[in-house]
Amino acid sequence: MLLENKSVAIIGGGPGGLTLAKLLQQKNINVKVYERDFDENARVQGSPLDLHYDSGLAALREANLLDEFKKNFLPGADREKIMNEKAEIFFSDHGHKLEEDFNNIYFRPEIDRGVLRKILLQSLEPETVIWNSHFLSMESQNAGWLLHFKDQPSVYADLVIGADGANSKIRPYVTEIRPFYTGIMMLEGNIPNASQTAPGINALLEGGKIMAFGNNQNLLMGQKANWEIGFYASFRAPEDWKTQNGIIHYNNDEVFRWFKDSYGDWSNIWDELFIATVPPFIPRPIYCIPLDQYWESQSNVTIIGDAAHVMPPFAGEGVNMAMLDALELSRNLLSDNFTDILQAIIGYEESMRKRASLIAGESLANGEFMHSENALQSMVKMFERH
Repeated sequence: MLLENKSVAIIGGGPGGLTLAKLLQQKNINVKVYERDFDENARVQGSPLDLHYDSGLAALREANLLDEFKKNFLPGADREKIMNEKAEIFFSDHGHKLEEDFNNIYFRPEIDRGVLRKILLQSLEPETVIWNSHFLSMESQNAGWLLHFKDQPSVYADLVIGADGANSKIRPYVTEIRPFYTGIMMLEGNIPNASQTAPGINALLEGGKIMAFGNNQNLLMGQKANWEIGFYASFRAPEDWKTQNGIIHYNNDEVFRWFKDSYGDWSNIWDELFIATVPPFIPRPIYCIPLDQYWESQSNVTIIGDAAHVMPPFAGEGVNMAMLDALELSRNLLSDNFTDILQAIIGYEESMRKRASLIAGESLANGEFMHSENALQSMVKMFERH
């Protein structure tokens, strides 16, 4: 076995990193996950995740975690409504979409990010995840790396895998290529106890998702666990918008005034989103990998997930690509078909870059027409075809 007597360090405890750790542990590989969150109780931000049959769900099947996923997913949360800025419905699949359809390859069940993380964490051996590990740097040592962390002892690993997201600190050790800004900004908000704090929006949502389009702008929202609603205002803006807009993002009144000014033609129905949000609002500039990125593979370091191929969220593939990365990389590293670790990594990286480029291109294209004058009509036609 290629990893026999080798130590593996995964930097980042998101879905990709934890899935990879689980898959390697099933074959008794010595693996540790270094996560900067203080502990397992840290709040996991972001919208729910929809997992796909041949990527995210495939990784869970191989990790023997599909049954646990089925116990914890959000039935009906994948149901979709498409609306205009006046909250008029132009498409809805609520009347015919099954809540559970795992034998259908097009079924994309949703799960809360924090719940998925808990499932993965509980599947790992004790002390696999080293919390409060803020990665600083690493240096070559022997055939591997000596890793340095803030206020933590340095550790050695034969193989380092960066799963540390869009702002990866491992990526510069693999490639000098950087993602580019797409021109789209998303402002995230979260509403707890939505049935009480935002009853109008809660009733519109019906436990599913809404995409609302108007004037080259979007409001995108969905049901989360524990009766919470997560949403994004999505619009075109300069890359430095989050520091130059003058809004105090933990002040609801200021953000609400910005919304009423910037989304001036939108119905008052949407006001609840900004009034009921528990601050802070989180600006998220949307980045994407160059579609032709390439680097020379190394035998002791590689990257997965957003660290390797951050892309816009407009194809719903981010977490699925990360978990598929974990699945493919683990299969290569555990296979007898490669002569050494370098060849296993080369095989993974070539495959990963090719499929990530295709999905990133699709995500870019989706982002363009979702923020165009004809966004509503384009999205309705696309959903009706499917």
